[in-house]
Amino acid sequence: MITTYVGIDVHKSFCVASFINLEGEEVNSLRFDTTKESILAFAAEKLNNECLVTFESTTNAWGILEILEPYVHGIVVSNPRKTKAIAEAKIKTDKVDARVLGELLRVNYLPTVWTPDKETRNLRQRMGRRRSLVEQRTAVKNRLHSILHQEIIKVPFDSLFNKKGREWLKTVELIEWARDAVDSDLRILATIENEIELLDSVLVKLGYSNDKIKLLMTLPGVDYNTALSVLAALGDINRFSEADKVAGYLGLVPSTKQSANKCYYGRITKQGNTNARWMLIQAAQHVRNHPGPIGNFYRKLAKKKNHNVAVVASARKLATYVYYMLKNNEPYRYAQPKSTEAKLSKLRIKATGERRVGGNKKGEGRHQNYGSGKSTRYVRSVNELYENEGIPIVASFDELAPGEQKHLRANKLVGMVRDIHKGKREEKKRGNLNKKTTKKEK
Repeated sequence: MITTYVGIDVHKSFCVASFINLEGEEVNSLRFDTTKESILAFAAEKLNNECLVTFESTTNAWGILEILEPYVHGIVVSNPRKTKAIAEAKIKTDKVDARVLGELLRVNYLPTVWTPDKETRNLRQRMGRRRSLVEQRTAVKNRLHSILHQEIIKVPFDSLFNKKGREWLKTVELIEWARDAVDSDLRILATIENEIELLDSVLVKLGYSNDKIKLLMTLPGVDYNTALSVLAALGDINRFSEADKVAGYLGLVPSTKQSANKCYYGRITKQGNTNARWMLIQAAQHVRNHPGPIGNFYRKLAKKKNHNVAVVASARKLATYVYYMLKNNEPYRYAQPKSTEAKLSKLRIKATGERRVGGNKKGEGRHQNYGSGKSTRYVRSVNELYENEGIPIVASFDELAPGEQKHLRANKLVGMVRDIHKGKREEKKRGNLNKKTTKKEK
């Protein structure tokens, strides 16, 4: 039973707490330091399981939550922007802010944020750190390009940061300040890339051990980093009542301005987790040639609008698929087996080092192409692939709902759906060997 509402105004060095009873009277107010020892002492002396606590979402909010959680009935984390809009006061002090939080909590009018579990919080921290390291790496690369541009030196390679480009950077003739700057940035770049590699070695194991990540990787353009970013942002999918809520949470819905009978739709809102939204948009860049419904959606829209609009709309479509896939524990129905197997195999090899042996099964004998000079490989059907990877299988065309069958027929995708449900053998590409043969023939 709740008898006391506690509002806490959190700062980096101290906190102010206000205790409100059921009648809305402030019964106590105190200040304590923002240290683990002081917070523990405050919780042990002043709180009990009849207290409902609230504070705003800040950098250290989740650390404070973990300390206070065992001592109280519950903790509600407030959305600072929305709280400010509701309770803007003419007199603003830390004590007033703490009391306002307690009062809003008591009357159940406090705008809240979802409180993620510890696993989701840890994943968010890892993905946030990776994004920060990637941004630092990009900044260093841009700085190196800028130095060369200032010295009017043209890069003789397509990429400045492949093996040849880096060797050239180490030896290219530069004036003294530029040489020192380039050498310094190369050392910084090596350090950042090493840190990204170490972090990725942890993330890839997290991805391989999580069945939800494998599900999301069946979507076109989605690798384990994208899947981890989206899962970290969304957390428990059951907190969303519908797919549109997921798209809105990630800021992939158009902004709306309505007045009387007029309604205007503008750019996407860009609210929510920036990294997850950016990752989905990058994934959507890969759907243009996908033969399934998502690729068909992109191509139709790109003809009417333009590439950028179609990509963002496809990212929203991907967010919709993410909702249903996580909600129903079902992979993407229209995944291309060959490319999807390559993604999942890459994840497995990175995480465990396990390389699965192909070829004919024991006792089957040599393949009919043996000795013919033709090299072939067997491409599994989509359900053979999913069973092999421990992923739930999907319905064939004849097992789909009538409405979905109608949609596929209307978009001339029936052949594609039937094709991915059949295993087939195809000839391997010989690459450079074919090129050498062509030269000899000439």
